[in-house]
Amino acid sequence: MNEVKKIEEINEDISWRDITPGGVAPWAGGAETFTTGDWRTMRPVLIEDKCTGCLLCWPTCPDTSIIPTDDGKIKYDYDHCKGCGVCVEVCPFDAIDFVEDIS
Repeated sequence: MNEVKKIEEINEDISWRDITPGGVAPWAGGAETFTTGDWRTMRPVLIEDKCTGCLLCWPTCPDTSIIPTDDGKIKYDYDHCKGCGVCVEVCPFDAIDFVEDIS
């Protein structure tokens, strides 16, 4: 089996032959290295006065982009949130709005 190279930075000077093949995770925690939420078209926004801190949204996020805070509420990691809307659908208190992301 070929050894997989770890490429720290991909830029126009790197040949396609030196880039990690698709579908291969050569090291753990690679998602933290990349901003993967930048193609999102919709984004969740917490309505703080409606949030009860039940955290039902937290385990349903497929990107682990919901972060519980010390005050029992949540905040979003928008660098990794894909805007799927699962958290909006599972919130029984309508405490998460889903708005167009024009940023």
